[in-house]
Amino acid sequence: MVDRLANSEANTRRISIVENCFGAAGQPLTIPGRVLIGEGVLTKLCRKKPKARQFFLFNDILVYGNIVIQKKKYNKQHIIPLENVTIDSIQDEGDLRNGWLIKTPTKSFAVYAATATEKSEWMNHINKCVSDLLSKSGKTPSNEHAAVWVPDSEATVCMRCQKAKFTPVNRRHHCRKCGFVVCGPCSEKRFLLPSQSSKPVRICDFCYDLLSTGEMTTCQSTRSDSYSQSPKSSLNDASDDDDDEDSSD
Repeated sequence: MVDRLANSEANTRRISIVENCFGAAGQPLTIPGRVLIGEGVLTKLCRKKPKARQFFLFNDILVYGNIVIQKKKYNKQHIIPLENVTIDSIQDEGDLRNGWLIKTPTKSFAVYAATATEKSEWMNHINKCVSDLLSKSGKTPSNEHAAVWVPDSEATVCMRCQKAKFTPVNRRHHCRKCGFVVCGPCSEKRFLLPSQSSKPVRICDFCYDLLSTGEMTTCQSTRSDSYSQSPKSSLNDASDDDDDEDSSD
């Protein structure tokens, strides 16, 4: 089916429409063999709060962006190669339902669909695309994934020292290795994580000690169901904070 659509006029036209919606700031999306599988709005769990994002699934990449005008204009385009993607389901709890983790070596995050059916369709299509890509390339699934950041709202005190309370003055930071919300004194060190950045990035003291001694094996907790344990963020929050990918902390 995908191969038949690859060079069809209808597919080319659909991809061109997506390109135009991102405008000049977006990267070109039309290449030989690329097929637009589907699209839709998903709620992405960002650092400050869950936010609606427009997602486009192609046979080789996953693209998402901020919604400026639905079906007409999007910005802050993000492109994720599907070869590097693995997904894990998230248990339902409260307002955060029908979710799963999208994990890659450079960035990992949680998304939520409007219904269980939509979740199932998204996950099935993503898995099928990833499987087809790996089968064609002969590559194996990626075993390295960036940590999923714990949302700010889930930590009133530092998750490492368990003492420092967060205030407008004592800001929250995120360890790039474990994803925990930590205070400044607990995350003063930097370490080079090549899959995430070409420069050393902020990590907590606990991860730094393990990385420095070569004992880094289990400091990153399993986060497949972390958001189902204490989802304090409201899906109806109307404020407009920056996305976590725009944050330097």
